[in-house]
This record gives sequence, C-alpha cells and structure tokens, in this order.
Amino acid sequence: MNSVEKTPVGLRERKRRLTLDRIAEAGLKLFIEYGYEATTLDAIAAAAGISRRTFFYYLKSKEDVLLAHESGGIPHVLRSTVLKQSPDQSPINAARKTFLALASRYESKESILADRILRSTETLRLSKEALHVQLEEVLAEAFYDLWPDQTQRPALRLAAKMAMGTLRFAKDNWRQDNAARPLAQYIEEAFGLLGHLI
Repeated sequence: MNSVEKTPVGLRERKRRLTLDRIAEAGLKLFIEYGYEATTLDAIAAAAGISRRTFFYYLKSKEDVLLAHESGGIPHVLRSTVLKQSPDQSPINAARKTFLALASRYESKESILADRILRSTETLRLSKEALHVQLEEVLAEAFYDLWPDQTQRPALRLAAKMAMGTLRFAKDNWRQDNAARPLAQYIEEAFGLLGHLI
C-alpha cells in the first residue's frame, strides 16, 4: 500500500478522534454542571453538536464518556507503543517504558474529574475495573508478540497484570496528590517499589 492510499485512513482516524474528544469533553462538562444521573445522552449529543444516532457510532453509553477520559485514549496506542520496545529487556521494564511514553495522555484535569465521578457509584467503579482488565489483555497480547515463545505466555500474562497494577497504583497516588508532580515521576516511583519486591 502506498502513502497516497494510507492518507485517507489516517485523516479519517484523526477526524474520528477529534469527534470522540468533543463528545467526551461536552459530556464531562455536563456531568460536572448537572450531575451524572441528571445528564441525558440527548443533552451530551446536543452539546457536542451531533445527533443521538451519531453518539452511538462513537460510544455505547454515558459511562463510556467517563471512560474515554479515564483511559486517555491508551487502548488505541498501548499495543503499538509496547511493540516499539526492545525484547532485550524484561517485560516489566518494557511496560514501565511504555507507560512513561504514554503518561502525558493521562495528565489532564479532565481525567481527575472523570475519575472522581467513576468512583462515585458501584456501577461506575465496575466499569472502571472492566477498562483495566481490557488494558491488561491488550498489554499481555502485545507481550506475546514481542516475546513469541509460547512457553513464556503464563509469565508474560503475570507480568501484564503486575505492570497494570503498578500503573494503577501510580495513577491513584498522582490523583490523591492532586497532580502535584508529573505522572511520570509517580510511575517511576511505583515501578521502583515493584523492583524492590521482586
């Protein structure tokens, strides 16, 4: 495939991301102003300048508006970022470098606000947990490609779980400190603690 053929796909994906960002921003503003429960899908669609039908093309529910902020778009780039890592290192170190490369995607006031809402009800907390399980699976699959030896898969799966848990620990500390320092510092500290344990 030549570069001319690739361009429309890249442009389409950029437009899609811009629209998704617009929906997520509009939704979060409404949640903050009126509350999560009181905000309707129709209100989010109207604020984003799209139809209700178009909303469902991008997202499945109101929860997904919050998860878009929580994830920082990481599900779309996690795999490709892991695959840029050298296999001549441990999976844990590859994950640490990956998370450091992606840290800026999490660093927004919006992600902190979305996290507070996601922690506010049991249903939303479960959705947040489901997102982390999804990211674990993406990370493990990327590890399988980077280290294709089938006999390593159980260890790679465990490494993915440990790495995602360490990232969550770092993000929690960063948010509890109201983003007092760059997230990358919390990630380095968390992986440093993990290194002392294993």
